[in-house]
Amino acid sequence: MSVYRGMDIATAKPTAAERATVPHHLIDLVDPDEEFTVSMFQAAARRALADIAERGGRALLVGGTGLYVRAVVDDLDLPGRFPEVAAGLERDAEAEGTGRLYERLAELDPLAASRITPGNRRRVVRALEVTIGSGRPFSSFGPGLEAYPPSRFAQVGLPFDPARVDAAIEGRFHRWMQSGLLEEVRALAARTGGLSRTARQALGYKELLDHLEGGEPLSEAVERAVRRTRAFARRQWAWFRRDPRITWVVADEDPVLSLEGVWDGRSAPRGAVRD
Repeated sequence: MSVYRGMDIATAKPTAAERATVPHHLIDLVDPDEEFTVSMFQAAARRALADIAERGGRALLVGGTGLYVRAVVDDLDLPGRFPEVAAGLERDAEAEGTGRLYERLAELDPLAASRITPGNRRRVVRALEVTIGSGRPFSSFGPGLEAYPPSRFAQVGLPFDPARVDAAIEGRFHRWMQSGLLEEVRALAARTGGLSRTARQALGYKELLDHLEGGEPLSEAVERAVRRTRAFARRQWAWFRRDPRITWVVADEDPVLSLEGVWDGRSAPRGAVRD
């Protein structure tokens, strides 16, 4: 979400001082009324990687949202978008329910259906959109996220501590509110064009928009934003812990010793976002 201009506080966007000290990439790429897809992110990351490599540098990819990380790390073969097909499927989902769409997907692409929970409307619609729009089964695009091929990136992660993360999320969100997050969201909502469907789903922004536009009490909106962020953190951990290529570094260990044999000249990471 840090690709959106003006969405600064609740995206934990690096400050101007930090960006002046260390070059950052994929920040402030589009206005908040624009849609921004994972394929667009992948293309922007490729350009940043090429630029850094041409200057003889190395990059550090910092994430984040699992699919976006995998799109760059594994150079996923991403299908295109078919808006008219998707719109028709969304109408069908409203009229017939997600279950009927899942049955259609099971007929057209049984492998994709086997990888998706029948009630996951977003994923069912997306798989059908690609299958119908491209004429290719959704499952034919790359090996899928279940495969973990060898990577040119050295990947390092911090283990998930639920109690510590829960407390940090709540404390951080209240600091954001004190720093003017509500005023930032109010200004974004007042823009000509408002916020795109993608931008409106950003953690914290969605809930405060519900407060400003729908009249939800502010305290309830804040509580829901904290709760939703905690749930997202757990999904992040569930996603990344399955990847056998990640070296997990415990916070009280010596990070240099923990990374011995991983972070060396042959396997140093070459990603975006930081130069």
